[in-house]
Amino acid sequence: MSSQTTTQENSATGVIPAAPWRINAVSVLPDFRLAVTFCDGRNGIVDCSSILKSSDPGIYAPLAEPDFFAQVKLELGALAWPNGADLDPGWLHTELADQKSWSVPF
Repeated sequence: MSSQTTTQENSATGVIPAAPWRINAVSVLPDFRLAVTFCDGRNGIVDCSSILKSSDPGIYAPLAEPDFFAQVKLELGALAWPNGADLDPGWLHTELADQKSWSVPF
């Protein structure tokens, strides 16, 4: 799996997400992990590997496929995938406040 970095782009020209919890960069890492950087400079690793063990992942089920997981993009400061799945950036910001890595419970 290749690593890619996506930076925040907004559809409205000149709109800059000011909230500190908005994500402005994401890189896909091996093993279903994402490196994220928030607008306030906080950064960390979001470990999504628990999706592989989830018995009922719902909308997140396609993320268990490496190629689909790698299609993550930023939509107005949030991590999002083509099927509409997303992760709340405020939640990630809070969880990464005291630690540099956090495992998402799917």
